[in-house]
Formats: sequence, C-alpha cells, structure tokens
Amino acid sequence: MTETPDGIRIRPLAPGDWDGVVTLEERAYAASGLSEGRVALESRGRASPDSCFALEYRGRFGGYLLALPYPLYRCPDLSLAEAAAANDAAADPVALPSNMHAHDLVITEELRGRGLAPLMLDHLAATARARGFATISLVAVRGSDVLWAPLGYRADSAVALPESYGDRAVYMSMSLAATPTVPATPAVPAAAPRSYDLLAGSAPRVEVG
Repeated sequence: MTETPDGIRIRPLAPGDWDGVVTLEERAYAASGLSEGRVALESRGRASPDSCFALEYRGRFGGYLLALPYPLYRCPDLSLAEAAAANDAAADPVALPSNMHAHDLVITEELRGRGLAPLMLDHLAATARARGFATISLVAVRGSDVLWAPLGYRADSAVALPESYGDRAVYMSMSLAATPTVPATPAVPAAAPRSYDLLAGSAPRVEVG
C-alpha cells in the first residue's frame, strides 16, 4: 500500500469498488468507443487481483488501475473477457509471463492533473518488480503515448493491436531492471473539481490502453 502525506492512498482493489470502477470507466471511454463493460473489467480483476489497485482520497474512491500478467507484445482484447485467471499460472512458474501489463488506469475528474496516474504506475512497477517480473507494458490510446514516454515507456509501433483499441493506440513497454523516475505528487488542495485533464482523460488503455 502507498500513502502520501496529503491523504492519497493506493490500496488493493476490493469487491465493493467495482461499481465505482465501472462508472468511472464508462465516463472515461464510452464517448470514444473504448469502454469494455463490467463483465470484461471484472474478468481482468479476477485474473490477477494482487495487481489491481484503487486510489483513495480522504476515504473516497478516486480512481483505479487494473493490471495482469500478459506475454510481452500482446495485450487483452477490449471486446473479450479473460478466459482464465492469470493467477492459475502461479502453480507452474514456467507458464507465468515475465511481463506485467497495465491494462486500464483512470483517475476521477476532481483529482486529475496532480500526477496521480504516474504515481499509480510507479506503485504497479514496484509491485511487479518485487514479484520478479522483468518488464511492464501498456497500450496508450488517444495519443497518450507522449505522457508515458518520459516515465521510461518505449513505443513499439510494430506490435499489432486488436481493432478494439482504435487507430491511435500504441503498444509501450519498459524494463523493470531500473527504478523509474516519477514526478513528485503535489499536494491536493480542497478546490473545486476540474473538468478535464489530458493526463487522466487519456489514460493508458492499459487496455493506461
């Protein structure tokens, strides 16, 4: 668990969070045709519950990150649910991919623009590194690859992506051998919500697609 002095807390995703996840995901992606729906979202969580996280601010649900082990240079299809739990492969270490895929990351509107998306990705990278994963990947949608490149993610335009990601999606990955540099998270003031921010609004469709 990660907690900052200004009341930001990153914790494991809990069963009671799914209504918030589904609502936030729909608001973030429905208009662009990238929303995958509750069944698919929950299947990602069941596949690897230990790598799915919620963000809290002063006890309120403020965002989520869904991630799961996935072979490098491959990613989930947004139109399909996961067929089997990735954790089932833990019984056979050879079958477990060495890559952690950050599938979906959304920050609620009132907390956007404060560097929380990189903070959550950094938390995931630390978790994956501790579990022995060699790389971390994501699919950047709607031109958001420019946001993840400064964090160490490198684009690979040669990777073929499912059509469900749209025509502006780019596969990106990063080695976990080195600790990524993440901008410090500024204090969160008690201010009125901001309407839109590029950082969270173009979250990885880590489906961060």
